[in-house]
Amino acid sequence: MLAALGLVSCYPPQIQYPYTEMVTNRRLVLKDNLLALLPAEQQPAALEEATWLADTAYKAAAGIARLNGSCFPGWAGNALVNAHFQDRGLCWHYQHDMYRELRRRPLQYFRIGCCVRDCGKASEHNCVYVAAKDAAWPAAWVLDAWMWNGRLKVDDARKLSASRWADLPSIARLQSIYYAEGHQWPMEHWSVLRGPEGQYEGYWLPEMRQSPQYRRMYDNIEAGKKEHPGYLTNY
Repeated sequence: MLAALGLVSCYPPQIQYPYTEMVTNRRLVLKDNLLALLPAEQQPAALEEATWLADTAYKAAAGIARLNGSCFPGWAGNALVNAHFQDRGLCWHYQHDMYRELRRRPLQYFRIGCCVRDCGKASEHNCVYVAAKDAAWPAAWVLDAWMWNGRLKVDDARKLSASRWADLPSIARLQSIYYAEGHQWPMEHWSVLRGPEGQYEGYWLPEMRQSPQYRRMYDNIEAGKKEHPGYLTNY
């Protein structure tokens, strides 16, 4: 029975998950932590922006996991992707998708970045972070939607190992080309797809149009349009 309960808990969060009392309180904590990144005189003006970021982070993490359809968190989900049983669910998939969702509005006081742990090693792990607009890494909060399969994990980058974690501006720059601040791409859009031969490439390449993942992305977008007219997000 315990094993069965553990397995069920690995599934993506339900739609109501971000609105539970527990997660609502976590959203408030994240909002306060984001505001604390700013000088005191900026905090009142930045309140609405910090609230949007905190709320969107928790809601988007859960929605992304549901769209990916992964039944297992973290490394267990990676095994399914690497064995080609699933197309999506790697940590960098979640990184790209979280970046997309947090770039939906222009930000005056904060910026979205990408970071990596153990770059180039078997234990490499990729996340996004939120920092003050002009602040450098690691003065930031790391948002990890992958570890717990859509149940957002939040870490203070200043308390992470400096020898293992690093800023990843190259990925942020690349993703910013796809997802400019205030972009209008729906949440079903993926910037990088798995192609017919198992390789990952940008969605715009002609060979990607022949991949099952491109067809899945297209079908997801069309289904979203039917279910939510005028939609951009549906989490």
